[in-house]
Amino acid sequence: MAHILLIDDDAILRETFGGLMRRLGHTLDWAGSLEEGRLALVHGRADVVLLDLRLPDGYGLDMMPEIRAAPGSPEVIIVTGQEDPEGAALAIKSGAWDYIQKPLTPHRVTLPLTRALEYRAQKAARRPRAVLKREAIVGVGPAMEACLDLVAQAADSDASVLIAGETGTGKELFARAIHVNSPRANNNFVVVDCAALPETLVESVLFGHVKGAFTGADRDRDGLFKLADGGTLFLDEIGELSPGIQKTFLRVLQDGRFRPVGSKNELQSDFRLVSATNRDLSVMAASGVFREDLLYRLRTIVITLPALRLRAEDIKPLAIHYMNRLCERYRLPTKGFSEEFFQALAAYTWPGNVRELCSTMERVLLQHRTEPVLYPKHLPDEIRIQVLKASAGCEPSGPVPAEGAEAGGVPPWKEFRRQALDEAERGYLRELLRASAGNVSRAARLSGLSPSRLYDLFRKYNMPTRP
Repeated sequence: MAHILLIDDDAILRETFGGLMRRLGHTLDWAGSLEEGRLALVHGRADVVLLDLRLPDGYGLDMMPEIRAAPGSPEVIIVTGQEDPEGAALAIKSGAWDYIQKPLTPHRVTLPLTRALEYRAQKAARRPRAVLKREAIVGVGPAMEACLDLVAQAADSDASVLIAGETGTGKELFARAIHVNSPRANNNFVVVDCAALPETLVESVLFGHVKGAFTGADRDRDGLFKLADGGTLFLDEIGELSPGIQKTFLRVLQDGRFRPVGSKNELQSDFRLVSATNRDLSVMAASGVFREDLLYRLRTIVITLPALRLRAEDIKPLAIHYMNRLCERYRLPTKGFSEEFFQALAAYTWPGNVRELCSTMERVLLQHRTEPVLYPKHLPDEIRIQVLKASAGCEPSGPVPAEGAEAGGVPPWKEFRRQALDEAERGYLRELLRASAGNVSRAARLSGLSPSRLYDLFRKYNMPTRP
């Protein structure tokens, strides 16, 4: 017997569905709104959740992180309206087991539900995953567990891996974890910063060169492809590659062969490829900015790292982990934490993700070395201000000063550019919501963006919407 939770505001559907569940030998709990669904998850244990996208108090997919974090991490079947291809696409992207179009007939419901329960039984009986060397990856929630499962799968193969996620989510940490848990662990882990590759020197950097190949080449030098032989080649921020360099990469990835600059002989390198990006490569490929044939080579296994704001259960252990490491590094006594300190951390949106949290812990420690217990007042002013404004129902009016910038000074270019782009996006979305009255479908038509891309942007800036 399984426990099913139906989150849908249709009372007639509740009665019809209840009878079907009884015939199948399952128990059914019903919630008519997101808030009732949250209470049902807290007070009960569900094996499968059937979740309507359109509920009286919000959009169903916004609840996905909470469902994943619920006891037992239930499978989710999304319920969509007729002729709603975007809803189906969003369901798949969110990690749902399946989606069903209304009306919910016994025929439409029974097979997906049965398969979801079979899958849960298989997971429960599956041989435990080998103990991973986590490489400083900290996470206790189901979202991170799912990512670590993929790390284990990737480490046990030689397939190409694409790690996607916002800036600061720990993409390089995951790439290193794949390497150190693989048979290639004793060989090199070579990082290629794609954003910093100079177009004029790319072949020399990647392929190496022989003595006399060009002015200043006073000796033979191995390139990064050769250095990665037998190990792992990590292409960081691969979405930043220019079209010319993309073509260069593709030729090598096809057969692992290349020719150093100035040499007549080809060399071969046997490396495992792991790439990372904070951009949507599928959108870039569709617009012609990124080569589709290269994308296919990169994403045999895809690991999508969740933003820190979507894994609130990990903020406390992350903060403790980094603070303890920092205290050890600076040879300071271990800090204590008030519960209010953790509440403030959980209320902040962390646009810089785990990297920003780590940096914040270091700032707190260095500014309050002698304080034995940390309280919200010890946090940086910009974080406290945003938390206070959020609790008062306000939105921050502008970007906070960049870390390391003096008051009234000039921030680093990359930080300024990121903040300016964020502010421009936030302002555009605010006007778009106003013009569309918060209706995502209308906003998609006005902006020319897909609804799924808009939902991602609205969630990024915590903006309320309605379907």
